Amino acid sequence: MFAAFLRTAHCALKNMPIQSDIVGKWNFVSSENFDEYLKEVGVGWAVRTIATKTKPTLEFAVKGDEWTMNSNSTFKNYSLKWKLGAASDEKTADGRDVSSVFNVEGDKLVQVETGKGGGKDSRIERYIENGKLVIVCTCNNVKCTRVYEKAA
Repeated sequence: MFAAFLRTAHCALKNMPIQSDIVGKWNFVSSENFDEYLKEVGVGWAVRTIATKTKPTLEFAVKGDEWTMNSNSTFKNYSLKWKLGAASDEKTADGRDVSSVFNVEGDKLVQVETGKGGGKDSRIERYIENGKLVIVCTCNNVKCTRVYEKAA
């Protein structure tokens, strides 16, 4: 029983740095290879064209064991809620149907999307580097990096 408590406490403490660092509002700074990533996951030309020109604001919140990410832009507002380790079905901001699982791996918040109905799988890593939120999206061998800075 005590060993189970220690494992639980250790996991909770391990998740704290990314949780406390990522909470808040983030403004878009830059994007590299986003169109190629969207193409690889199966997003059509029209949505890709709009999405690559959009500069979203992200806001992360954690309440108890539930995480929330809101993405707001002139193109689309999108909200996602999850619990670490629990699979949940979602429709992505670009319209794909996926099952997502979020976990903390070291200092990264990692989302694994499993495509539904023939859709492709994807891995999204979110982490803080030099005070900025870095998001690395990978599908097959195509990788995209998006960077945000904390809003004042």
